[in-house]
Amino acid sequence: MERLLALWVEPLSEERPDGSSVRDFLRVLDALEVLCPFVEPVRLGLCTLPLRGPSRFFGGDEAVFVAVRQSVRDVLGLEVALGVAEGLFCAELAARQGVVLSAGQTTAFRRAQSLATLGHKELATTGRRLGIHSVGDFADLDTARVAERFSAAVGVLHRVARGELTELPGQRDTRLAARLRRARGEDTRGDEQVSFFGQRSAGDDRARAAAHRVRRRLGPDGVLVARLHGGRAPQDRASLTPWGSPSSDRRDGAPWPGQLAGPSPITSLHQPVAVELRDGEEGSVRVGARGSLSATPATLVLAPGSRRDVVWFAGPWPLVERWWASGRRRAHLQVLLDSGEAMLLCAEAGRWWLVGIYD
Repeated sequence: MERLLALWVEPLSEERPDGSSVRDFLRVLDALEVLCPFVEPVRLGLCTLPLRGPSRFFGGDEAVFVAVRQSVRDVLGLEVALGVAEGLFCAELAARQGVVLSAGQTTAFRRAQSLATLGHKELATTGRRLGIHSVGDFADLDTARVAERFSAAVGVLHRVARGELTELPGQRDTRLAARLRRARGEDTRGDEQVSFFGQRSAGDDRARAAAHRVRRRLGPDGVLVARLHGGRAPQDRASLTPWGSPSSDRRDGAPWPGQLAGPSPITSLHQPVAVELRDGEEGSVRVGARGSLSATPATLVLAPGSRRDVVWFAGPWPLVERWWASGRRRAHLQVLLDSGEAMLLCAEAGRWWLVGIYD
């Protein structure tokens, strides 16, 4: 997960009667966009930006911190609190505490936080009575026990505590983007256009301007976009092309027999990840010559020491391609894990591969 640099300007976090908080925050964002085009406002007084790119450009993290602090001083004459961590939840906490975490330190930092940082008073009160005082203590509780005792909202916080979700519900101000557009004097009719039916919104225009700036800085291949085309498996149907390159309006009308039916995974991995699928007796699950499984899947091993129980599966769906040439035999399998994650696996050349993740 990418490290985020979070900026916390406390004087701008409170609304002022004259509305100057929004205008001043907009000035800060515009100044920061000169340093990094991917500045993201979270709510008044808080914004984030990915650290890796600016760090490479300016020659190190400390150089980025110096440039960011100076930008805020030049605009408002205020000092800004900075923090670095992985994920929005931990990045905001790091900024409020003035902590810069190296890669791999976020988990320990998150677990050490007080249970109250999850923002749920009833949970914090109940936790004190049960002797659960930290986020780590809460994360160690069994998911089923949390679901039995608490509400669904607390279940979401449990996923945040475990690191499965990277931000709290409501941590972002969903109305802030519209307010910033109004402060810029832009047409607010774009607020009602979500581009589902093809309209262009004000957010689309800002994204286009940001893409132009990045492409000028990094070259024509600096911004890539995904495009769909014909294919049988989800990972075969998407490709990355330079943003702004011409595209064909001709639709692919080929039938593609054997195409994996929907829904398609939200994330399709360009480089599949090797995994292991095991049965209840820790034996390897294989796909036979007739396209059936050798045993019922019970466990998915994602990496050494990282295991998930399989609670449901569908498939496999065998796929034989290019029989006239070298030939390629695959079989896809959908699995639902005890953690709530849904994944698409592919069996090929005697191994299982993770090729897609469902939302």
